[in-house]
Amino acid sequence: MDLSILSQKDDILDLVVEKLGRNPVDFSEKMNLIKTGKKKDDAWLAAGVLLPLFFKDDELVFQLIKRASTVPQPGDIGCPGGMLNTVLDPFFRPFTAHRFSPLLREDVLKYMRRRGKFDFRNITLFLANALRESWEEVGLNPFNVTFLGPLPCYDLKAFRRTIFPLTGYVKNKWHFRPNWEVDKVVEIPLRAFFNDENYGIFSVESLIEIKKNVDRVRNFPCLIYRDEVLWGATFNIIMSFLKIVFDLDLPKTHSKRVVKKVLYPEYLTGSPK
Repeated sequence: MDLSILSQKDDILDLVVEKLGRNPVDFSEKMNLIKTGKKKDDAWLAAGVLLPLFFKDDELVFQLIKRASTVPQPGDIGCPGGMLNTVLDPFFRPFTAHRFSPLLREDVLKYMRRRGKFDFRNITLFLANALRESWEEVGLNPFNVTFLGPLPCYDLKAFRRTIFPLTGYVKNKWHFRPNWEVDKVVEIPLRAFFNDENYGIFSVESLIEIKKNVDRVRNFPCLIYRDEVLWGATFNIIMSFLKIVFDLDLPKTHSKRVVKKVLYPEYLTGSPK
């Protein structure tokens, strides 16, 4: 692939919109499973997250967050977002669905309407969810975001949660204003994912009570950028984005670098200050 496109903002944003717009999504299917599970007392939560792209120093970067030390998954890098609020998010949804909304490009709206009314409703619902949470967590103004398209859902089994990811372009530089859940913003250039040397293995030793016949030490693919390690749900969401847009797969040489970590029980629950 010619990586020069990564510095051509308009061309790459058009490519992202087209690829995401034509790619199937499972928002409605997952929502139906969650609703059915609630009726059977099989509780499963839904969370919308924003995958933010920002053009900085002539290249696109992912603007991710590093979670605070006192919350679940402390120190992990993730997307801003959180649990669906069944009162607030339906209230804000019409703002994300209106044809004159500053969030929506005309081509994005066209692709969304082609998916049918149920997908359209669920996509705009979780867009409202992700934008509200991004404002609360880091102070990212929804008016500063242009929606580019949805990504396939990701099931976070340890937390019984389905993540509904949405890609957005952050139009202007903004002032980071973290709440208690967030330590800092971590910017990872899109270009970093095209360098095989940045990939590695995240070797996790779990001290959390686990099921029988499950290995206590497990290895996961990760991206190592400077002093940060991206792994887990957010790594998989970004790799899904890269596969859809650029047909980029995880390199086979990624096992050369290994980072080790121990997960304590507080990883799932958070720890008090």
